[in-house]
Amino acid sequence: MSVTAHAQVDEHAHDDHGHHHKQTFVTKYIFSQDHKMISRQYLITGLIMGALGIAMSLLFRMQLAWPGESFGVFESLLGKWAPEGVMDADVYLALVTIHGTLMVFFVLTQGLSGTFSNLLIPLQIGARDMASGFLNMVSYWLFFLSSVIMICSLFVEAGPAAAGWTIYPPLSALPMAQPGSGMGMTLWLVSMAIFIASSLMGSLNYVVTVINLRTKGMSMTRLPLTIWAFFVTAIIGIISFPVLLSAALLLIMDRSFGTSFFLSDIFIQGEVLHYQGGSPVLYEHLFWFLGHPEVYIVILPAMGIVSEVMAVNARKPIFGYRAMIASILAIAFLSTIVWGHHMFISGMNPFLGSVFTFTTLLIAIPSAVKAFNWITTLWKGNLQLNPAMLFSIGMVSTFITGGLTGIILGDSTLDINVHDTYFVIAHFHLVMGISALYGMFAGIYHWFPIMFEGKMMNKNLGYVHFWITAVGSYGIFFPMHFVGMAGVPRRYYENTAFPMFDELTDIQVLMTVFAIITAAAQLIFVYNFVRSIFYGKVGPINPWRATSLEWTTPQKHIHGNWPGAIPEVHRWAYDYSKVDENGEYIIPGQDFIPQTVPLQEDEEELQH
Repeated sequence: MSVTAHAQVDEHAHDDHGHHHKQTFVTKYIFSQDHKMISRQYLITGLIMGALGIAMSLLFRMQLAWPGESFGVFESLLGKWAPEGVMDADVYLALVTIHGTLMVFFVLTQGLSGTFSNLLIPLQIGARDMASGFLNMVSYWLFFLSSVIMICSLFVEAGPAAAGWTIYPPLSALPMAQPGSGMGMTLWLVSMAIFIASSLMGSLNYVVTVINLRTKGMSMTRLPLTIWAFFVTAIIGIISFPVLLSAALLLIMDRSFGTSFFLSDIFIQGEVLHYQGGSPVLYEHLFWFLGHPEVYIVILPAMGIVSEVMAVNARKPIFGYRAMIASILAIAFLSTIVWGHHMFISGMNPFLGSVFTFTTLLIAIPSAVKAFNWITTLWKGNLQLNPAMLFSIGMVSTFITGGLTGIILGDSTLDINVHDTYFVIAHFHLVMGISALYGMFAGIYHWFPIMFEGKMMNKNLGYVHFWITAVGSYGIFFPMHFVGMAGVPRRYYENTAFPMFDELTDIQVLMTVFAIITAAAQLIFVYNFVRSIFYGKVGPINPWRATSLEWTTPQKHIHGNWPGAIPEVHRWAYDYSKVDENGEYIIPGQDFIPQTVPLQEDEEELQH
């Protein structure tokens, strides 16, 4: 592809920017247009929402492990929804709903992609900032507003939304259906509409920046895999998120204006409602047309981060660079034509089910390419097992483990037996949730010095955080496969009405104990994160000895990233352990070559 030259910028204007425009606390830390500050805002907001989501999961896991038991913490946190410390059934479904919403959208979508796309795209492509700093700022504040509205929905009198994170009608379309279908559901829909606007603004900014603002020499085939992942993720978001917005708007019309897009032949307490002609299955189509690409909107940034961290810490070029790009593009395309596998038991035509089975199994191929390439990158590498590298290896493990169970769920006949059981929860938490969180943690540990002006996180606390999280995550979700195969349905407040499930209660207790331990390990991370911001040791400018452009910027943040001219790129991003014909490093004593170093005479750029 042709090289896009960066627009010429008056260097002196950037050098003296701080003098001409004196920044106040508000313009620097709150309404900032600097991509580095906005990435920090996304990260901290995402971590707060993640803490809320994890806290909710602990509450409903305690209910599942000890159904009907009285807990003081229930009464303290849930108030009227836990009379005498016993959790009410309505609030159980509300906790499940808001937990899923927060983790999927607010943590793993904007918390992950918003943070690292903002931080790395300008730095790794050699740009002063995003294409539109103002649009970037508006994108974050819409995300913040949607987060506030979602949290406010927890405090309305009838309770927050309670129809599962997928918000299927009729529970979501009829305000009188249950307590969680009232004002809390309205706030959920308003929050998500604003969230989608934020996501679209951010995605458009990322795409335009990558296409137009690459520095001289930075061709598309010299981009780090992180940028390819963020770029393609943004394109998927632009294609699929408007479909969810349309579903939300039609749902609001059904709730408030008497339409019946998703409703037909509804009875409530023997009374026939006037709705007719609609179909809740139409909502399923609209939701899952976003819902399955959303899985890859979540996991692709983590894949890009893991690819970068793994190459740096294996001291080897990433294996199969072009194949990795091809697999990202294949995943992006196939992710838009597999949504029907969420609907195999909705009465779908069996022929159509076989088509979706084929496309679902087909998407396993590019996913497997990435897994094999990561393993090959590790093979015979000089592995630096720091916390970022451990989380990257852990991500490969959980992605493979969770992905294998997807083969069962992707088959239209096998899926019938385990649909809407704990087997599904085990699958998507491992392949998407835990894998994406591992990618997020790997990125935080690796690029923390870039985010916080050279400060380093404590490595020993990072090791403790990883090992407890790794063991705990498998302890929570691996047993769920067996509970699901035994037929235990998900989203049930308790299973005491089914005597055949009594023997599985001990497994629920085991998973809950692991959940409490794993959540406690995240407090170690939070302590390490906050303490390192203020008291972390300042490391060298390029602590991991990496080749990409972000490590050429000054540790002290400046507007415009580089004080002088933007560096020019001469090679790809993965020249690690490259030797000449004599077996000596190209740069004597240095096992990496930065992208800014020109090719030497007789040196060939790697055929990647």
